[in-house]
Amino acid sequence: MSGVSDERLETIRYSAAEGIARIVLDRPERGNGLTPRLIAELAACVERADLDPDVRVLLLSGAGTGFCGGYDLVESAEGMGASGGGAPAAAPPAGSPLDPAVIAANHDPRATWDPLVDFAMMDRNVRAFMTLFHCGKPVVCKVHGFCVAGGTDLALCSDLLVIADDAKIGYPPARVWGSPTTALWAHRLGPQRAKRLLFTGDCLSGAEALEWGLAIEAPPAEQLDARAETLVERIARMPLNQLRMMKLLVNQTADSQGLRATQTLGTVFDGIARHTPEGYAFQQRAAQDGFRTAVRERDEPFGDAGLSTFKG
Repeated sequence: MSGVSDERLETIRYSAAEGIARIVLDRPERGNGLTPRLIAELAACVERADLDPDVRVLLLSGAGTGFCGGYDLVESAEGMGASGGGAPAAAPPAGSPLDPAVIAANHDPRATWDPLVDFAMMDRNVRAFMTLFHCGKPVVCKVHGFCVAGGTDLALCSDLLVIADDAKIGYPPARVWGSPTTALWAHRLGPQRAKRLLFTGDCLSGAEALEWGLAIEAPPAEQLDARAETLVERIARMPLNQLRMMKLLVNQTADSQGLRATQTLGTVFDGIARHTPEGYAFQQRAAQDGFRTAVRERDEPFGDAGLSTFKG
């Protein structure tokens, strides 16, 4: 499994049976926050499922109270990765763009920012998320509770989204300190609705995600598991060669529209967003008083702190 065995999985739970591979983000105490290790393990598990001849469909979900709260800001905003927490199974080479010391130094407002070092680091995350998109087998993402910020990269890179009607999904870092690196909002929603969310950082409820065409289904929370299982069981009845052809056919639309070029721009913009005066101020506030304080102060003026999807 691309160098990560079952015994070494620390942030993901993986299982496969009856044609369905189940990948569960398993850091519930941190809202399944994204770390280098989780991202590496996710990509490895997707590759494992893609190569397994008995698997026809993947089901991605999260443990605990929500699907994914985005990048673990205790690591990335409070410490800028300097602690090395959540490091991948194989330590990155010293001095490389993945070296926690290099990341921290490149976010020091007193020093010169190297955008290409930043890009080399973040683009690897994009490539890992896009393993869901490029996997030859369908990927269904099941969302409960919350799916925000970097967590939406996983959901939007999946093929089908089943979300509880009361869940929250969106990209609040559009307000400060972020740009969606996988750049799939316009592809999934169309330009106008993508702009509506990214111009404000507002989020959708699961019911709204269904209405907007982002989700394929938005059942009540108590029915989410059953509806997701029904869907993946139906997909698993299909011949694998047919599934591969249908996914390639539809994905070609995004590829032909220049998705990779747009992702490059989104990833560069993400680095810029973390090095603006406002971005530095957000990171310094998080370092001094904790990311929860910084995020609350970011969102309270919009009236949607926490699980709210208030939009004015």
